[in-house]
Amino acid sequence: MTGSVDSPAFRLAYVPGVIPAKWVRIWNERRTDVPLTLLQVSAAEAGDLMLAGDADAALVRLPVDRTVLSAIPLYTETSVVVVPKDHVVAAVDEVTAEDLADDIVLHPLDDALGWERLPGLPAIERPATTEDAVELVAAGIGVLVVPQSLARLHHRKDLTYRPVTDAPESQVALSWPEDRTTDLVEDFIGIVRGRTVNSSRGRRQEPEAEQPKARKRAGAEGTARKPAAGRSAGRGGGAGKSGAAGRNARSGGKTGGARQGKPRRKS
Repeated sequence: MTGSVDSPAFRLAYVPGVIPAKWVRIWNERRTDVPLTLLQVSAAEAGDLMLAGDADAALVRLPVDRTVLSAIPLYTETSVVVVPKDHVVAAVDEVTAEDLADDIVLHPLDDALGWERLPGLPAIERPATTEDAVELVAAGIGVLVVPQSLARLHHRKDLTYRPVTDAPESQVALSWPEDRTTDLVEDFIGIVRGRTVNSSRGRRQEPEAEQPKARKRAGAEGTARKPAAGRSAGRGGGAGKSGAAGRNARSGGKTGGARQGKPRRKS
């Protein structure tokens, strides 16, 4: 680790569409001594916020600048097309990019998919944000392809969405400054990777002072069992054989006398 001093709070930024609630809950259960502060930021702001020291880590969409930021991919989202409810796409379960060839496909400046070639017909200009693009879809100006979480975030009753099977996908990752991998960052990495609090890779382990006691107890139990094993062996082993031998000797003497019988008298 390169960080040695933990900040009084862990500051976690996250971009629109990402829901950190599960990981925050686990953090609050495990690290009751360090509060977690959430910072909602745009995708464009996340990297600069971390490099400026205003956030310890962030839940972002890839790619990030790997020369200065570390990143652990967490999951990949399905891409969907957002359309008015009366659009022909609403009648099917899924579509391909080619199915949008006759539609104006909006391309906001904060696009999260990184198209090599946008499908459909180009719009006159690019909306500033995804939220602006959704408003244009509702106005009947065009359609919009986004990660499913963003379609849910900007949901409207007059719009719906369907999966686009061959569209680029958005990958969500945990990212942090490469030169500031602090103990708190390591703790949060363990949480998003699903490690338990007693994981061998976690930092919270049984204190060394308690380990000899455990070994001492185990040794005492082992010692206590040995005499019991010895007594059991004596009852079923040597003692049993000795008793059997004595009985056989006594029985043998009586039986032997019975077989000899009394001398017969001569007639």
